Amino acid sequence: MIEKKASPASQDSKNELVFTKKNYQLLIISIAIVVFGFILMIGTTDIYDVRKTLIAPMTVLFGFGFGVYAILKK
Repeated sequence: MIEKKASPASQDSKNELVFTKKNYQLLIISIAIVVFGFILMIGTTDIYDVRKTLIAPMTVLFGFGFGVYAILKK
């Protein structure tokens, strides 16, 4: 029975992580942006306030978009 030895290049690709430290940092920042957007929505004041109907949802969507960028960044 002949055993194939793995080449050094294939061993490096097995040990290589998918995300880098920068990806994780950007992902944490995006999670913080989303949480901040939800915090902007909290409150018992006027439900039709500009902060709750426009600013907070846009912040949350920006956070999700930034999260997608953080995942796809090479």
